[in-house]
Amino acid sequence: MPLLTALIILAATLVTSFISGIFGMAGGLILMGVLIAVVSVATAMIVHGAIMMVANGYRAWLLRDAIDWRVFRLYSVGAAAGIAALFFISWVPDKRTVYLILGLAPLLIWLPKTWLHLDIRKPVQAVLAGTMVQGMNTLAGVAGPLLDLFFVRADMTRQEIVATKSVTQTLSHLVKIGFWSVPVISAAGFQALPPIWLLLLAAPVSMIGTRLGNVILRGMTDVNFVAWMKGLVTAIGCIYLLRAAGVL
Repeated sequence: MPLLTALIILAATLVTSFISGIFGMAGGLILMGVLIAVVSVATAMIVHGAIMMVANGYRAWLLRDAIDWRVFRLYSVGAAAGIAALFFISWVPDKRTVYLILGLAPLLIWLPKTWLHLDIRKPVQAVLAGTMVQGMNTLAGVAGPLLDLFFVRADMTRQEIVATKSVTQTLSHLVKIGFWSVPVISAAGFQALPPIWLLLLAAPVSMIGTRLGNVILRGMTDVNFVAWMKGLVTAIGCIYLLRAAGVL
């Protein structure tokens, strides 16, 4: 991997882990867009999965007292079903398709609340979230906006939302790494995987960004948290839709 590409990825890792440290999402959307622009889809998925797994895992650790473990257990059941379903899917998205999904996914947060009555704390819906989010995260790279739909009506504080989302996404990104690594290794061997030195450097960088973002999160109110989150992910979605259309 060229040094310039590695530096771009590391810089993007710092910035996006900082953003995710605040909102529990959005950073992954941005990072995937950067990766897709500089490396192949398969490499982007593996690198993104490794970086976001560390960032989410560390964020979950920082907020471990706020994690709703009951929700996580139910989510994991659904995720297992989603993983099983993926073995029957042979479709692999190209770059334009990934940009399109990245652009459409953030707009889900603007669906009227009256259209959907989702609540991650309800057992059946937690399982459903696991199935849907795991599938989308594995194929498209990110699924934060979809997961957020299940949290928007939940009676949880911003810390509980970010903490619980982080631990579920740690699992999702771990699965994504395995899903995309197996065909790469089968086709070209282990040497075709992203360089290990890049992942080792990205891990502490993502942790630094996550800790800095966590400081900002503590100073926000729940109202400001939701307002900033919606505005940010909407802007990101519009940019990716333009990218998919070939405008950018």
